[in-house]
Amino acid sequence: MTTSNQSSCEQTTDKENTSWSVADSANYYGVKNWCSGYFDISDKGNAVVNVQNDAGKKVSVELIDIIAGMKDRGLEMPSILRIDNLLDDRIESLNTAFARAIKEYNYQSHYRGVFPIKVNQQCHVIEEIANFGQDFNHGFEAGSKAELLIALSKQKDNNSLIICNGYKDSEFIELGLYAKEMGIPCFFVLETPTELPTILERSAALGIEPLLGVRIKPSVVVDGHWNEDSGDRSIFGLSTASLVEVLNQLKEANMIHCLQLLHCHLGSQIPNIRNIRSGVLEACRFYTGLINEGAPMGYLDLGGGLAVDYEGARTNNTHSKNYQLDEYCLNIVETICECLDPLDVSHPVIVTESGRATVSYSSMLLFNVLDVRDHRPSPLPQELSESSHELVHNLWAVNKAVTADNFQECYNDAMYYRDEIRELFRRGQANLSDRALADNLTLSVLDKVATIIKTLDRCPPELENLPELLADVYYGNFSLFQSLPDIWAIDQVFPIIPIHRLDEEPNRQAIIADITCDCDGKIDNFVTNEGIKPTLRLHPLKENEEYYLGVFLVGAYQETLGDLHNLFGDTNVVSVHINDDGTYDFIREFHGDSIADVLSYVEYNTDFLTEQFRTRSEKAVRSGKITALKRTEMMKAFKASLNGYTYFEKEEHS
Repeated sequence: MTTSNQSSCEQTTDKENTSWSVADSANYYGVKNWCSGYFDISDKGNAVVNVQNDAGKKVSVELIDIIAGMKDRGLEMPSILRIDNLLDDRIESLNTAFARAIKEYNYQSHYRGVFPIKVNQQCHVIEEIANFGQDFNHGFEAGSKAELLIALSKQKDNNSLIICNGYKDSEFIELGLYAKEMGIPCFFVLETPTELPTILERSAALGIEPLLGVRIKPSVVVDGHWNEDSGDRSIFGLSTASLVEVLNQLKEANMIHCLQLLHCHLGSQIPNIRNIRSGVLEACRFYTGLINEGAPMGYLDLGGGLAVDYEGARTNNTHSKNYQLDEYCLNIVETICECLDPLDVSHPVIVTESGRATVSYSSMLLFNVLDVRDHRPSPLPQELSESSHELVHNLWAVNKAVTADNFQECYNDAMYYRDEIRELFRRGQANLSDRALADNLTLSVLDKVATIIKTLDRCPPELENLPELLADVYYGNFSLFQSLPDIWAIDQVFPIIPIHRLDEEPNRQAIIADITCDCDGKIDNFVTNEGIKPTLRLHPLKENEEYYLGVFLVGAYQETLGDLHNLFGDTNVVSVHINDDGTYDFIREFHGDSIADVLSYVEYNTDFLTEQFRTRSEKAVRSGKITALKRTEMMKAFKASLNGYTYFEKEEHS
């Protein structure tokens, strides 16, 4: 078992530790740190999802059972699994946390949440938010015409807000004005002064007064990955000078009464609560300034930024956060009261656009492991042939000589001899057998050195990357670029654990590779109880038995940003609702893209492709290369592949 005081050079052995427990797995993978109570491990060693029933009691369902149900329905790996209950709970938790804060500070207004559709545009996700969020008047944020159409179609009531951000053309503006005429509080948030003339012109033409907001650039620079887009360098929002220009235009048009909302987006995934408090303080100063200029105001939109603790560290690291939901809400409400009460300014409706914190927990990527490239040394010969190269003999002697007293010297010698043999091989002065044996002897030396080092209190700096050199490669049946694009693009980390066998010791250090033909298609940063590590402990594969891994907290952006690298398409998607008695219903099933689907995305006509292949195979018949019967089999296989899953499909044997 890995403990916090062990060396970073540790590489576990294959000797099974019979004392390993479920609690050890939960501790190693840090489950209770990042799960927010939604996930755990059962006594049988299986990952479970936890929900609360109507009586407030915890109900747990094993993910391996859900996978069995998916397979029975023809939904193979990889798949996205959504748990509707978790999405509902996140909406309820956000709204009730603000309600508690409002009550504690005797706040004289209320909270209105809006979900930014760009975070997850999938239809079922939006429908679930609209349906469950109706009781909380939870609305939507739209940054494009397409997203506005979704919001207008799915939103259930006229007490929920629609916030329109981004650049808006005449068509976009007309849609929002029509919404306002129907009684929907639909706000146009001005990003630049150039938007206002079009809004005023369309408003006059249709005879509908708009609801307006202004987005300002706060000077607060936040912590985290997106900090370069905060403060004065933010690419969206009005400068103070531009804000004054907008105010003057509204006054000249006698439309200042339409300005009712201040939008102040501090940033995304803000890990430090002090940044949020400072940003709210500055937003309140702008808010009172706008009131002094004659705008009635009434709404304070603080944008997104509510973070998800992906690594469970509870710090202000980029992938963590140093606050909880209640603290976030209390800080916002308290700061507004402290700023506005001395000025006798009425409390505004508080609006936040929490996307990541709303949907992240509800989705996970599940996939099976197809193969493992084992970096353990292969069995060595009993004796070394006299014909082997002299340097191979030197390596043989080094491998025999490794002890706790000379491991550093042996490591250095092994790396030197190995590199020399590789250079001779490149020059044609060493044969293939010598090269292979030298590589294997070097692995044997490294394996022995790693075993010695894990007993030491201090790891020599030059050996700190030894676990990476010895790590196995587990090949997962998924595309990183399609399902986990943020890992590749911004070095995002997501918790990854086996979803079964967690009562067994995971005794192999590993990295995870996908099945794309790309060296970037790998995961080599993992959440553990010791922090972010370059390898993850996994179990050795068992013959004729699937090994499943789950990537958690992937509900935000991952389904939307994926690309078609190697033409791997969308995965299967399953939405499950867990009932009060522990049973569960498959609410939605979406089969992933077929090969024909993804080919059509890149402008191929699959009927034409089929005809081209038919023509070519017919030529092969005429030339005598194949029979007509064989051609029929080939055409059947071609058509079956077009309709098949883009990912690896294992053959079923009766």
